[in-house]
Amino acid sequence: MEFHMKEIGFYTETANGRLNIAGDEEHGFRPFQLLVSSVAVCSGGIMRKILEKKRIPYEDIHIKADVVRNPEKADKIEKIHLHFTLTGIEISQAQMEKVMALTAKNCSMVQSVMESIEIEETFEIK
Repeated sequence: MEFHMKEIGFYTETANGRLNIAGDEEHGFRPFQLLVSSVAVCSGGIMRKILEKKRIPYEDIHIKADVVRNPEKADKIEKIHLHFTLTGIEISQAQMEKVMALTAKNCSMVQSVMESIEIEETFEIK
């Protein structure tokens, strides 16, 4: 990837268009938002693949990400809590716990940050 400076922040061109990144939300995605999004969406995508591979039907996966940052350490992200809400799924608690463990194990973004950021993953079925 290549990043180009603009008046406020930077941008990169991707196959899906221009991605603006800046410390100010009015001018692009904030870097911490991209990091949290990467962890959340990677986890969701892996979960989706696991459910499909196990032939467990579902209607929707919603992910809520809560972030704890430390203002004493340059607003370092210290914890990301991912809460998955699955709808239209019939799965036992034990099966879902196995899916969650496989999701964390196989998500490259979770594996990349787990030594420096606490990742907590919970779920509910509606």
